[in-house]
Amino acid sequence: MNFDEAEEQDGIRFAWNVWPSSRLEATRSLVVPLGCMYTPLRKNPNTPLVYYEPVFCKGPCRSVLNPFCNADIRGRLWVCPFCFQRNQFPPNYADISEQNLPAELLRPYTTIEYALAARAPVVPPVYLYVIDTCMSDEDLQALKDSLIMSLSLLPENAFVGLITFGSTIQVYELSFVDCPKSFVFRGNKDVTTKQISELLGFAASNKGQQAPQAPQMGMNSGVPTPVQSSGFLMPLSECEFTLTSILEELQRDPRPVPNDKRPLRGTGVAISVAIGLLEATFANNAGRIMVFTGGPCTEGPGMVVAEELKEPIRSHSDIVKDKAKYVTKAAKHYEALAKRSVGSGHVIDMYACSLDQVGMLEMRDLVKKTGGYSVLADGFDQPMFKSSFQRLFTRDQKGVLNQGFNATLDVVTSRELKVCGGIGHMASLNKAGPSVADTEIGMGGTSAWKICGVDPGSTYALYFEVVNQHTNPIPPEQTGLIQFLTHYQNSSGQRILRVTTVSRQWAQGSSETGPGPIPALASGFDQETAAVLMARIAVYKAENEESPDILRWIDRMLIRLVSKFADYRKDDPNSFRLAPNFSIYPQFMFHLRRSHFLQVFNSSPDETTFYRAIFNRENVTNSLIMIQPTLEAYSFAGPPVPVLLSATSVQPERILLLDTFFHIVVFYGDQIAGWRKAGYQDDPQHANLKQLLVAPKDDASLILKERFPYPRYIECDQHTSQARFLLATIDPNITHNSMGNTPGEVIFTDDVNLKVFMEHLKKLAVQP
Repeated sequence: MNFDEAEEQDGIRFAWNVWPSSRLEATRSLVVPLGCMYTPLRKNPNTPLVYYEPVFCKGPCRSVLNPFCNADIRGRLWVCPFCFQRNQFPPNYADISEQNLPAELLRPYTTIEYALAARAPVVPPVYLYVIDTCMSDEDLQALKDSLIMSLSLLPENAFVGLITFGSTIQVYELSFVDCPKSFVFRGNKDVTTKQISELLGFAASNKGQQAPQAPQMGMNSGVPTPVQSSGFLMPLSECEFTLTSILEELQRDPRPVPNDKRPLRGTGVAISVAIGLLEATFANNAGRIMVFTGGPCTEGPGMVVAEELKEPIRSHSDIVKDKAKYVTKAAKHYEALAKRSVGSGHVIDMYACSLDQVGMLEMRDLVKKTGGYSVLADGFDQPMFKSSFQRLFTRDQKGVLNQGFNATLDVVTSRELKVCGGIGHMASLNKAGPSVADTEIGMGGTSAWKICGVDPGSTYALYFEVVNQHTNPIPPEQTGLIQFLTHYQNSSGQRILRVTTVSRQWAQGSSETGPGPIPALASGFDQETAAVLMARIAVYKAENEESPDILRWIDRMLIRLVSKFADYRKDDPNSFRLAPNFSIYPQFMFHLRRSHFLQVFNSSPDETTFYRAIFNRENVTNSLIMIQPTLEAYSFAGPPVPVLLSATSVQPERILLLDTFFHIVVFYGDQIAGWRKAGYQDDPQHANLKQLLVAPKDDASLILKERFPYPRYIECDQHTSQARFLLATIDPNITHNSMGNTPGEVIFTDDVNLKVFMEHLKKLAVQP
């Protein structure tokens, strides 16, 4: 079974591509949950975009007409395969025939997009810049240059706004062109949406705290203009010069900062004001709040550390020992802000550039629940920020930004299945129904989620369970069906519905009368997707449970899986064999246990939060690179070759290229480094050495060119300090305790290596 083809066509990969036919068989046979990795906006040139309304089932499932429906062309009827409701074709389908079928009934088009007719005036997306001014002049200047550059990449009809913050929060009125004019809020006191509306002068008539309404549209303008915005949010084409001038003249926060104190920074209030501004003007329309911060919040709601420098910001150890006194309160504040932003359909991006922590841990819900981007770098003048920020504005072949806004994801299943939950950058819509399972994995108890921000790379883990009873056998010709409905708005304002309908075979047979469904299930096992689905659950647990418990859970699940699907004789570890489509799965689990996602040693809480946030939005391929990095070797022996992620791969006459997704490391062996330092590559007689030195850099540049966020690029020699980036990642199968003369690098660690890990796994798996 070709899993890549299914992902290419529908943007989906299942861990199990043959499903057990009953709950009993699923309980006995499945260890890895029945789940999939779904990329709703995956680019595929063969996906049709049609300009008519979708046909919905009138039954309770509300599914959309698809290739798996039983259509009666003569009777102008179709039967829903999910709830078996009989439906009439609409009048615009009067001309269909067996030779003239609409795209949604053709088997090749299991994924189709509908351009929906606008039921209200189209409002372009809003981009609200929220800028920290408590940073060095060099960082501020680099940030201003990037922001001014970004204005040229936005759609001309997009609305823009500007808020700056330090000890106070300033909301700029862009319609006032004579000089920069702003409304100032205190940084240590939160404000409600009602107060913001009254203070900014465009909702004085509101009585009481009301739900924000959609903007009123101007009647005489070609582009819809929210009358309520009063010049704080304006079309870029009308205010580009004013906004550029304000950014160019932007200065550091004028409040003096003593040497023993941190700057007063009201990040929590600034984000609250930004959310309130969009709630009052552009509720339930496409909007993006981009927060650029250079340090932690030190005053007001959302404060993560005190102003005095003598008090260090919290560490993992402080959190475990319950000594981080600001974490809980600050996290609740940002969680409440995230819920408000989700309610109004707006994305929040976090760009944190500082040598110290800025509070990404406390602010994680802002990104997780709204589907925003997060970038963590040392400074705004670093390529990690500059290149990442620029790639946010890439466009497709039609010139439309690769961004989706204000999306919802609905899942419909056939009667034999139910939805357990999802894990990813989204928020639950708490939609109960017949498709919702009692068992919850991740964000459960719903079959629909809100995704404020989505792009072609956004990937979500969805989990299901089989609920069919073993006393109710499924006919051999019947398949299991799942339909994904994704409503979203693109950057040009067009509302689109993307419908993906997939089917999989049921495993026939009973384990009571023979080998049961095990052989069929095993044939459809995708170990790569299974590893990522399990890793997502582990990361989700890691944010709520103690790390040792999670590692034990991973070990238990791995032992259960291999003991179920491996071939072996009881109590004979030497007889243990795994099929090819299971053989690499234990390696993935070994490296997952050692990864940044579960091991927090030598990482700050902000770094751990950043790593987990990126992992929870990437597809299977990129996620596997994070779990088990790739390693390539360059030598005079031939072209570059992939090598084991092992200490034995480190040789003095090799150059290694390590890709951990977050770091790209070019590692020179001792001998190669010595030749390079001696300058042999400049001698025409050693042109081959010059080519060898250039090859890994060229390959690294190709990775850097495509990767988001932009990874840290490192060049290092063997036995130097920065070699730790490679040595901390590879399998420590040669240590100071090892015996023998195995060539490679000695790793000074007490960690278990892969060989010992596999030996223990075999012993435990073959036990009766």
